[in-house]
Order: sequence, then structure tokens, then C-alpha cells
Amino acid sequence: MVLAEGDVVLRPIRLRDQRAWREVNRRNRDWLRPWEATIPPPTPSGPITHRPTYRQMVRHLRGEANAGRMLPFVIEYQGRLVGQLTVAGITWGSMCAGHVGYWVDESVAGRGVMPTAVALAVDHCFRTVGLHRIEVCIRPENGPSRRVVEKLGFREEGLRPRYLHIDGAWRDHLVFALTAEEIPEGLLKRWRRERRSKTAGPSGSNTLDPGAPSK
Repeated sequence: MVLAEGDVVLRPIRLRDQRAWREVNRRNRDWLRPWEATIPPPTPSGPITHRPTYRQMVRHLRGEANAGRMLPFVIEYQGRLVGQLTVAGITWGSMCAGHVGYWVDESVAGRGVMPTAVALAVDHCFRTVGLHRIEVCIRPENGPSRRVVEKLGFREEGLRPRYLHIDGAWRDHLVFALTAEEIPEGLLKRWRRERRSKTAGPSGSNTLDPGAPSK
């Protein structure tokens, strides 16, 4: 499945993306490190785990996707790979829910790439996949990521103490959520309207410098 809106494209991650994926990660190492998931130290009775290689990661993501538990995408902007978005933890039965995680190249931050990507993924989950609820869990200190869900109108539901192992320690996370009933028109349509309202003045004319990136 390929999802697109303007210059933003979501498509399945591939083994041949390795070079581009590694290059983006290398260039953004300092930008991403404070928010990246890490593996906690092994306990005396627990298994010893290691960070997977790129190929192991892709094979794991594909296996989870084939089992119906995950939707792994890369994000392209103007034809180049700039990030990753994954709908994970997909649960069916009486819940029909999943949670979204994402990261993006610092060089395109502030251009509306990530809100657009999240809106595309949420609409796909609600309208095509058949999920009912989507969560995004974010460290309170992660201002750029919080602005993504705030722009899209996610509800803040509360704090999960020491929820995930991030950057070497167990970190608190804020929970943001949407259900299908809250956006009957679709999240992408609401995001388009939000962007227009930010760029249009009282008369409807564009008040931003024509060369300025969208926020």
C-alpha cells in the first residue's frame, strides 16, 4: 500500500532502502538519539538482547505486517527517504486499536511532512484497515513530536510513568489518542483545513512569505 499527499509519500519499507535509511540516520544521530527506543540491560534471569541489524529489522517488520500486527512505512518527501512511520501493536477483537511511532529528518522538520504522514496513516487505519482507535505516546520533553499531534487535534489522555526504555532509561510518556468517531471527515481533510487557516489572512490571502516552508 502506497499513500500520498502532495510531496509526502508513505510506502512499505524495503531491504534495498538500507543505504538511504542508514545515511539519514547517521546524519540525524544527535537529533534522534534523545527520543530513540533502547534495549534495557539484561537481568540475571532474562535473555541477552542486541540491537538488530537493518536487515533483521526489516524482516521483523515484514513478519509482523504479514501477521496483521503492524504497518511499517518509510516516509518520502520530494522523492527521497526522510523518515519512518510505523503503526504497531495492532490489536483486533473488541479493541481494534494500534499505536503510531515516527521520526523524520531534521532537514525537513517544520514543513508539515510529519503531520501529513500521520494523517495519511490514521485515515488508512480507520477507513481501510478497520481500526477504531489510534494512540501516539510521546515523552513530555519532546516538543517537536508533541506539536505534530497537537496540530492534528489528538486528545491528551494522561501520563504513563516509566512507559518505554528510551535513550538508556525508563521514561514517562504522555498518551494522545483519536477514535474513528472523532474524525468522520478524515484526519487528512482536517489537517488540510488547519494548514489553510494558518496561511490565510482575514481576506483569505496568503500572509506568509511565498518561499517560507509551511509549519
